Amino acid sequence: MLRGLWTTFREMFTKPVTIQYPETKRPVRTRFKGRHELKRYDNGLEKCIGCALCAAACPADAIFVEASENTDDERYSPGERYASTYEINYELSFTDRADAIYTKDMLIVKVPAGGQSTPQKVAPGSFDRSIPEMKDPTD
Repeated sequence: MLRGLWTTFREMFTKPVTIQYPETKRPVRTRFKGRHELKRYDNGLEKCIGCALCAAACPADAIFVEASENTDDERYSPGERYASTYEINYELSFTDRADAIYTKDMLIVKVPAGGQSTPQKVAPGSFDRSIPEMKDPTD
């Protein structure tokens, strides 16, 4: 019991760690893995195909995905579809609802060196095959 009282007494004289959130935000730790990112292939095409499985799996229902069709004139991903809208209700505290939503432009990573930005124009029925193909599990 004296040990607990000593801890309480000692902590009474330490400076409190109070941050005026959301005006002042703590820097994010280098190992923080909570920030979502939309990845790209080496050629610049987006990896997200707009399947919305992440939105279905999110227990907080904080992800919204709206898919659109790829065309030969505007190709965003190697699949038939891409995520035209990708939003995550992410921020912990906000004063305006719009501040709480991270949009696709905020989440997508930069185009890698040697890649092209999206949308890409490709020849009808084809696109850059530098993307690893899925292997048939029966082979």
